[in-house]
Amino acid sequence: MTLAPETTDLSVQLQLEDGWFTVCDLSRLLPGRGMAALLPDGRQAALFRDRNGTLYAIDNRDPFCGAAVLSRGLTGTRQGRPFVASPLLKQCFDLETGQCLDDESVRVATYEVRVA
Repeated sequence: MTLAPETTDLSVQLQLEDGWFTVCDLSRLLPGRGMAALLPDGRQAALFRDRNGTLYAIDNRDPFCGAAVLSRGLTGTRQGRPFVASPLLKQCFDLETGQCLDDESVRVATYEVRVA
């Protein structure tokens, strides 16, 4: 989802199995920086807002080491694909699909994001 930079006073929501879950105010997501959110079932999501205002949400757990750290990773693009690099082992995960760009057999969950 892409938003105009001046959009304020809105909430970011993730689509979960039982409906939309409000995570935070849009103003809390700074471009280029991730943020972790605790979900009702105890899992964590990593949320990102790129410099164009596009929002992404993936599982916060790094599947290579098991730590909940992807929200602290560095964001960038590789061949036009937005990604986050794990701060621990540096594997990159596509923010749109969850696919690991360094190991095609690994993927993290993604969440549909909306602003309400």
